[in-house]
Amino acid sequence: MNRAKEILKKYYGYDSFRPLQEKAIESLIKGDSSVVLMPTGGGKSVIFQVAAIVREGLGVVISPLIALMKDQVEGLKSNGIAAEFINSSQTASDQNRVIQDILSGKVKLLYISPEKLLTRDIYYLLKDIKVALFAIDEAHCISAWGHDFRPEYTKLSGLIDSFKEVPVVALTATADRITRDDIVKQLNLKNPEMFIDSFDRPNLSLNVMPAKNRLNAILDFINLRPGKSGIIYCLSRKQTEKLAESLNNNGIVASFYHAGLSASERSKVQTNFITDRVPIICATIAFGMGIDKSNVRWVIHYNLPKNIENYYQEIGRAGRDGMPADTLLFYNFQDVILLRSFISEGAQQEIMNNKLDRMQQYADSLVCRRRILLNYFNEPYDKNCGNCDVCKNPPKQFDGTVIAQKALSAITRLREQEATGMVIDVLRGSHRSDVLNKGYNSIKTFGVGKDISAFDWKHYIMQMVNTGLVDIAYDRDNALQLTELSTDVLYSRKKVMMVHPAEFGDIIADRKENAKPKSKSKQLTEELFEELRILRRELAVAKGIAPYMLFSDATLTDMAAKRPVTPLEMKDIEGVSEAKYHTYGSYFLDGICKFVNQKLKDGKNIKGGTYIETWNLYQLGLSPEEISKKRKLNLITIYSHIAHLYEKGYNIDVYRYVSNDEIEKIREAVNVCGDNKLKDIYIHLNEEVSYEKIRLSLSFLKKSNNGNNQN
Repeated sequence: MNRAKEILKKYYGYDSFRPLQEKAIESLIKGDSSVVLMPTGGGKSVIFQVAAIVREGLGVVISPLIALMKDQVEGLKSNGIAAEFINSSQTASDQNRVIQDILSGKVKLLYISPEKLLTRDIYYLLKDIKVALFAIDEAHCISAWGHDFRPEYTKLSGLIDSFKEVPVVALTATADRITRDDIVKQLNLKNPEMFIDSFDRPNLSLNVMPAKNRLNAILDFINLRPGKSGIIYCLSRKQTEKLAESLNNNGIVASFYHAGLSASERSKVQTNFITDRVPIICATIAFGMGIDKSNVRWVIHYNLPKNIENYYQEIGRAGRDGMPADTLLFYNFQDVILLRSFISEGAQQEIMNNKLDRMQQYADSLVCRRRILLNYFNEPYDKNCGNCDVCKNPPKQFDGTVIAQKALSAITRLREQEATGMVIDVLRGSHRSDVLNKGYNSIKTFGVGKDISAFDWKHYIMQMVNTGLVDIAYDRDNALQLTELSTDVLYSRKKVMMVHPAEFGDIIADRKENAKPKSKSKQLTEELFEELRILRRELAVAKGIAPYMLFSDATLTDMAAKRPVTPLEMKDIEGVSEAKYHTYGSYFLDGICKFVNQKLKDGKNIKGGTYIETWNLYQLGLSPEEISKKRKLNLITIYSHIAHLYEKGYNIDVYRYVSNDEIEKIREAVNVCGDNKLKDIYIHLNEEVSYEKIRLSLSFLKKSNNGNNQN
């Protein structure tokens, strides 16, 4: 793991792994197979990339997404990592070149499509070399319960069985309990470790609006986010074209993307989006799959998605860098009717209709939207997030604990084997034949809820599902099941707040966003961020790569907030790897220095600016006394500035101000008095060495000790 951490810093520019990343990497390095569930942007790819570099041999990454392969391989190469891909987009000569590089040991990570992996040539290639690991990305594709089932994925288990000594990691961002279990079964994994991170993406703001006046609402939304990159998902090809035209007519640069375009046209749109030439894409759901673009700042759904898995995956394309991002879903019942017609023409109609029901309930709900999403993925979450439209405009609630207890008691006595309709019949004391034939009229909870209508019971039970008190087992005829949160409610240890069904008549009031006033500090940070963003784009165009591959928005934001102006400070910015610092660091240091100096000339009070002013005068050859006089600051303050600049890596000649003998005397005094009390050191030295020299010498000693410790 020490080697893994060195790799993380060297190639990715980060000092530490996220807790679950570290455990999953350690497991892979040891040679154990595992299933990893992490939300989009959670750092799944780092797990298998780092583990593959540590382990001996070639890391094989199986992905159904050609765009993602190209994207990730380019990103890896820009970080100095030897990576290649093989898929149907290449010519035979390109593929042969990659194969020769693999055989000669020049490739550490290979991205490959499942179709190519299962060919005889690739099988024998892998048999001839050492394979470090198999990473199966988008692993939900192997399960018929998943939202994106791909039959070719089901053939992977045969290949894996023939490489029994090679660890396998299956990774996905969207899989409920049933899908997770099926991934293990379909891949025939023996006792894999299960690493399940929180599905929570707290940086995403979740919002739902009625689908009326959509164009005006979208224009308002975009105008509050000028220059930000975003995706608008539509149900039909015609909608994407019409909406893109409307946006362009209103002065907003946008393109459309759908399966009716030629391959070259789709590629052009995608490239323009990735390189920030076109900030907004109106697209059908095919767009964005496999695009590793980290600086998408918002996602809009023009129509209701067909299930929560699709919805969560699509909004997950925003804010992959962990920075704040916004999502907006427009909803009306016409979308439900249209989606039901699509489902009636396809396979797995019952499952798909049930999943659409849950999507509709999400849009209709007056419960915290994050609670609904996380509990859907079987992650207990019993608080309000504060970052969704429901939390920001909460409905009137009442204590529904007794109602919840009655429903949970009925589910328990029905042995968690019945769906919502039967549970409601039992609660209301129905004498329908199927209730009586099963003997349910004799259980204790029969009829305890007869005072509540069936319509209201359906609403209350769905609120319980949405808040994680009840789960729906789709693989057991939609039976209602208890969850981890159920017991506390049954035994009166937890109160349940509910919303009266009458509140749902007008589900969501019209809401308009208002721009909030920004502090001067935030304005400066945003202004510098924009300058760095322009610089990033210029460098990326010259290099022929996507801007976010150069530095993410999160890294630029860190630069804009901390304003590093020395190599040491720049290397301390998260996301600045060794390779990227050596290639681009000087450009960004120059850009930040110019910005800070310009603000100082304009008389702006900028964080860290006082040190820069002293540094500028120092570079002109002025003595500390002259700088003190010019800046109208006392001499010890100027020496403090010089000491700070020296510690931060500025080129300061300490011996101009203090002799080696004086430094040694101060070193001895520090051993007696400590290094945080200048007065004690001053007295200990019989007041023979000035405060200014002591302050500067302490910085020298501190930096020397840090250098020795690192060595």
